[in-house]
Amino acid sequence: MAEHIVDIHAWPRAAQFHFFRGYARPHYATTSRLDITRLITRNGQGVSPYRACLFAIGAGIHAVPELCMRFRGDQVLRHDMITLSMTVPTQAGSFAYGYVPFDPDFAAFDAEAAHLIAKAAAGQALDANAGQRDDLAYLSCMPWLDYTSINNALPGPDDCIPRVTWGKFTDQGGRWDMAMTIEVHHALVDGAQVGAFIAAVQAALNAV
Repeated sequence: MAEHIVDIHAWPRAAQFHFFRGYARPHYATTSRLDITRLITRNGQGVSPYRACLFAIGAGIHAVPELCMRFRGDQVLRHDMITLSMTVPTQAGSFAYGYVPFDPDFAAFDAEAAHLIAKAAAGQALDANAGQRDDLAYLSCMPWLDYTSINNALPGPDDCIPRVTWGKFTDQGGRWDMAMTIEVHHALVDGAQVGAFIAAVQAALNAV
């Protein structure tokens, strides 16, 4: 898929980009609670809640152009399509990384995700991205914890790939919800874009 160079001089966030670009700790994480009542109901109809969450996160990322942006030095570019890279438990008891291209058609995405995740689970290699590509978003599920906040291990201030984590499904007396966290680089993403992402994820969860 294509990538497009962002014209810094015409970009409304240029000042913020240059300001936060020099920070030693430019990342921030935001946690929200999302309603998954419909998703729990759909689980009884054969829909995988895990893959539905992957899909909803992908829909949220692609709904916000800034979450598809990356910088290389002082150049900013925007990807047309982001591949979702998630931690996958392996049969050996560790984990590997899976890679699933996002597809806005849920049925097509679900089938491809099931296949690629099973392949990663059966493999032996960690298959971590060593910096050779940035058209990714990193995803991790924490089904053991109903957490209130979380952050990620980061290699340094130039890493601008978003991280999304979600936690345990909890029953709130007939209404189900979960925590979801997105961690972003402030040079590319402000609070308004984080809010738009959470809204888009919720809309996708309501529609799956």
